[in-house]
Amino acid sequence: MMDVSKLVVVYFSGTGNSRFIAEHFAENMGCGCYSIEDSVDFEGIIGGADVVGVVYPIYGSCVPRIMREFVGKYKVVFSDKKLIVFCTQMMFSGDGAKAFTRLLPGCDDRVIYAEHFSMPNNICNFFLFPITEKERVKKPKKALKGLEVVCDNIRKGVVKKRGWNFFSVLLGKSQSVAFPKIEEKQRGSFVADGDCVQCGLCVRECPMNNLELSSNGVSEKDNCTLCYRCVNICPTKAVTVYVRKKVKRQYKGVK
Repeated sequence: MMDVSKLVVVYFSGTGNSRFIAEHFAENMGCGCYSIEDSVDFEGIIGGADVVGVVYPIYGSCVPRIMREFVGKYKVVFSDKKLIVFCTQMMFSGDGAKAFTRLLPGCDDRVIYAEHFSMPNNICNFFLFPITEKERVKKPKKALKGLEVVCDNIRKGVVKKRGWNFFSVLLGKSQSVAFPKIEEKQRGSFVADGDCVQCGLCVRECPMNNLELSSNGVSEKDNCTLCYRCVNICPTKAVTVYVRKKVKRQYKGVK
């Protein structure tokens, strides 16, 4: 049996999918759960745990920059912890969970469980990935069933590492080779068009503090992490990042 009495969960969620998995996992396991955006003592929280669960969305088979920076900041307290790694994905990330180990070289042996959860698409303005109500309902239900199995396995001491086999790593590399250049190029990709009413919602909700509101409208500071939160919460659908297609239907999180 696995002793998870000192388990804590930390997560990043752009539009709610990873938060959904993190909070349900923490509730099932009876442990604390914190967004990396919370103003809390992460050094003490992580340092006081024996096992740290990490949850994040995977972008191009890479860990989002905001999560990479968080781990870099607290690298010392992560250094001796057992790890449970969950990533949420729209389709197939290959080695999405294993990607986390690249942030902490040598930590592979400390990963006691790793899993991928397929969740609804939040890229709301790309024609190949439509936002559908069926997906918004069906995928979270399936994810919860899978999560029940995961929690049972962890309690029993079953070790499983999704994304560790050769083919998963190969698939991951086919995406992660190109994504860092895309990510860097798109750091300044935020645009608010003429429909912007300067409500300031995107400024307040941006996890990277990338946006500023002035008399001239909303401007950005080249610090976008491509989480799509601003695109999906804008009340007038005025915002785009990366993809320049006008938004028609936004993703409002898990139903």
